[in-house]
Amino acid sequence: MEYEIVIGLEVHVELKTKSKIFCSCSTAFGSEPNSQVCPFCLGMPGALPVLNQKVVEFATRASLALGCTIHTSSIFHRKNYFYPDLPAAYQISQFDQPLATEGKIALTDGNIIGVTRVHMEAEAGKSTHQGDNILAAEFSLEDFNRSGIGLIEIVSEPDIRSPQEAKEYLERLKAILEYTEVSDCKMEEGSLRCDANISLRPMGSSKLGTKAELKNLNSFRAVERALEYEVERQTQLLDRGERVVQETRNWDEAKGITSSMRSKEEAHDYRYFPEPDLLPLELERSWIEEIRSTLPELPHARAARFQQEYGLPQYDAELLVGSKALANFYEETVSLFPEPKEVANWVMVEVLRLLRSSEQEIHQSKLTAKGLAGLLKLVQDGTISGSVGKTVLEKMFKTGQEPGEIVEKQGLSQISDQGKLEEIIAQVVAANPKSVTDFKAGKGKAMGFLVGQVMKQTRGMANPQLTNKLLGEFLKKQ
Repeated sequence: MEYEIVIGLEVHVELKTKSKIFCSCSTAFGSEPNSQVCPFCLGMPGALPVLNQKVVEFATRASLALGCTIHTSSIFHRKNYFYPDLPAAYQISQFDQPLATEGKIALTDGNIIGVTRVHMEAEAGKSTHQGDNILAAEFSLEDFNRSGIGLIEIVSEPDIRSPQEAKEYLERLKAILEYTEVSDCKMEEGSLRCDANISLRPMGSSKLGTKAELKNLNSFRAVERALEYEVERQTQLLDRGERVVQETRNWDEAKGITSSMRSKEEAHDYRYFPEPDLLPLELERSWIEEIRSTLPELPHARAARFQQEYGLPQYDAELLVGSKALANFYEETVSLFPEPKEVANWVMVEVLRLLRSSEQEIHQSKLTAKGLAGLLKLVQDGTISGSVGKTVLEKMFKTGQEPGEIVEKQGLSQISDQGKLEEIIAQVVAANPKSVTDFKAGKGKAMGFLVGQVMKQTRGMANPQLTNKLLGEFLKKQ
């Protein structure tokens, strides 16, 4: 039987405010455990919450960028459950009256993924489990520095139809959050986390299947892989006539499998009730519109401008704007070296290759727009060849040195001396008589081979245009 995949994502985003959502404790990452806490963070009786206006502003800003309807009236609730990282045994969140609803994110293929809601809540603490297996840890340590950091939870509609669409949705969501500067979105620090719900149903059916909730997804690639595994697992169960159990499953990155954590046959009763220590949140419509007026150019609009202003193909434009820092780097480079397509090619191929291999973002690297522009000028004016330019770029990326300095110190300037090139060509032709015979017989590959030999002998520093010209003239005389 053929099945339709139904996926919904719940994304938790830590907002980059300086203080927490209901107290003045710092949100700085990496401090000594339990050094940024107060009675409220620790759930002490009698400690009262005071709402951080900046959290509301950032949550509103993100919601507007997602095309949501902002509700002028919303309510905070207590979500009651017990877990060691939740000392008060409840989380302040929003339930049936959230801040925002009905947003959307458009994918490359034109599919629209609905955003059901965006609501604010307080972050829990962090549990560090000691032992080989998270499900059978010897003991756990609790750090409450994270407790109380302002979060937004962004819940998608079950509109996603493949693991690949889920990955793209997350990439586009992350870009929007980065452009609006409400979060640093560092998954390695836990400031962006995703849970995925997935079910299968017979193709053509409108009834949802039994879902599995996937946890421990620490990267967008992990989300994609875990969903791919679940599609295969659930397909096999259904094909055998077995029942898919509603449960929470843990993703094991090393083994590439999901495993059962706990059953969710019954919906968890969180006993929501309005937070008695906080008044309903009332927003002025004029304040919302003021925030809307400060929204930056968002990724979709920037991609459209890149196509129109720089003449880039859609693929190039969307790849470049996927990261705000990369898009800024590209535009700064173009302002210094006004060849948009040439810059795009170098950024998309060579720069991204170096970033991926080093697991860095462009703003974390030593490469500057000024440096790349300088390198491209050296290639353009013939000082170095394109192949040497790639070598120089790698050196720039590692050291932060200027391209001219690297070229001068390592003697990488392109050989454009006609006499010197003629001498090298004569040596290459003499050493490869069969290729000369093939060339005279009309075999086009022979010319390419001989050019390659010249490049090999000059370590890629021969001027390719001049080399082709001189080699062609030399062969005609043979």
